[in-house]
Order: sequence, then structure tokens, then C-alpha cells
Amino acid sequence: MSHSDTYLVGREKIREYAASIGEQSPLCHDVAAAREAGYEDVVAPPMFAAVYKWRAMGPAVLDPQIGIDFSRLVHGAQDFTWHLPVVAGDEITTEASFVDEAKRGEIKVYTFSSRSTNQRGELVCEGTWTNFVR
Repeated sequence: MSHSDTYLVGREKIREYAASIGEQSPLCHDVAAAREAGYEDVVAPPMFAAVYKWRAMGPAVLDPQIGIDFSRLVHGAQDFTWHLPVVAGDEITTEASFVDEAKRGEIKVYTFSSRSTNQRGELVCEGTWTNFVR
């Protein structure tokens, strides 16, 4: 099962996210600094991936056919591999998929994957999301 979503990256969203995590790089806040460094607009911090990926990942994780008992869910891990930077104005399309359900003792482990590309079809980020259900 897979879910897809396209997210238009906004300049103010990048600035707000960067401020919220304490990122002070001018590349994330100042258009002139970003352009001087060779980018088209302000650059998103790497973990901004959690913002543009969730609209595809959420429906995958919440899919009733997968059957996760959310009252017993513990977030296990998120692993990302970043490729090209994401800048304001990019349209990021994320494809999120359910990969596997495994059992480790009394714990069920649910694994999901995601792949995000920009409007030019270039890979910007891949991710693996792991959830434990006790």
C-alpha cells in the first residue's frame, strides 16, 4: 500500500521551521545569502523532511488495513538519507509505502519507507520509519 502527496515548499515555512529549531544559518533565512551561495531561494534545514513527508506518510501509517493499535504504539525510529537540498518554491512529491510487519517477542514492528523528489524529478530525500506496538 502506498500514498503520495505533493508539498509546495514556502519561504516562510522554511524560515519558521528554521527558527523553531534554532537554525541560524543565513541560507535558511536570507534570500540574498542563499542566492549568493548558488541557491534559487532560502534552503530548508534537512529535518524539514518531516514536514513535507508527513502528508504522504500519515495516511500510510494510519491506513486501517495495516491495523496498527495506536493505543499501544511507540515511535521507534526515523532514518533519512538526504540528496539534493530543498529550497523555497520546490514542489516535493513524496511516495510513502508500508514495507513490513514483523514480530519480535511480544512486540510488533511496522516499517514504512518514503521517497521524495522535486518538480524536476530529482531525488531529495529517502526515509525509513519504524514503529513498535507493545
